[in-house]
Amino acid sequence: MRRLRLLASLAALAVLAAGASERASAQADAGTGFPSKPIRFVVGYAAGGGNDIFARLVGDKVREFLGQPVVIENKPGGGGRLAGEYVMGQPADGYTVLVGAAGMMALVPVIYPRTSYHPTRTYTPLSMIASFPLILAVPGSHPARSLAELIAWAKAHPDKANYATSSPAFTITTELLKLKTGMPGVPIPYKSTNEMMVSVASEQTLFAIGDGPPTVPLVQAGKIRALAVTGAERSLELPDVPTMAELGLPQVSVRLWSGLFISGTTPPAIKGRLESAVRRALADAGVRDKLKAMATDPGGMSSDEFARVIEDDIKLFGEVSKAANLKFEE
Repeated sequence: MRRLRLLASLAALAVLAAGASERASAQADAGTGFPSKPIRFVVGYAAGGGNDIFARLVGDKVREFLGQPVVIENKPGGGGRLAGEYVMGQPADGYTVLVGAAGMMALVPVIYPRTSYHPTRTYTPLSMIASFPLILAVPGSHPARSLAELIAWAKAHPDKANYATSSPAFTITTELLKLKTGMPGVPIPYKSTNEMMVSVASEQTLFAIGDGPPTVPLVQAGKIRALAVTGAERSLELPDVPTMAELGLPQVSVRLWSGLFISGTTPPAIKGRLESAVRRALADAGVRDKLKAMATDPGGMSSDEFARVIEDDIKLFGEVSKAANLKFEE
């Protein structure tokens, strides 16, 4: 009887081992055959914004390495959360990639804890595309020519003090500025940084704090005036614009990023192919030069390194949100 039980146990183990082997083989086969159709890069913001520009730049090079078209899909709304929730509902087969900004990823666990996705638990980070400081700008025709003058003007005209924002990350940075300076400002929501800065240029809003790609060209064209940049160093594209730290506001030195994510249940072989293609794309000299020209620092770190950056940012944003007593509606 014992012998029969032993044989039965060995047979069961053999079946489990065979199943595991078949699953591993299937995952390997999936990686070998991937991709066999177009890949979608889903952007949580409207066309023309920084994340959209990043997606098109990197997607074009990824297409070369994987031999399949990369289609950009814009799904704006909810500060990027709608796209994050949408991609989580797609098959975990590597054909749907999320272009995720710090605001819709690292900030989500802090300010929207009931959101259905998490940047490092339900998602797997592939690689950071770029990191960048933010730029505070006012209309080119506005009398304020420095941050101190803007703060004084807003305090003198509180009924006209508003700011444009398209991301919780921009909002939290602006609210932190208000907290540290006492300046007033009512948020006006937009779908992308491009729309934000156009609203500033057309004097629909007093100022905005946004990312470089859509902002720098408007500054260079004289449509808007940059008064400060976040981060510890001045922007290479805007060398005459002082940092918040230089202006006595080191606490407002928030630095953001954009990266690529896939479902956390994507087969490892497919994840490996995508990560490799993305990192090759970000190592390309032409891609890096274009990213630098948009006042950003090119990324390209590994999946594990990127995940650690995100976890550190979640901790930082949590501390800032608590200190500023910020509340966001679900």
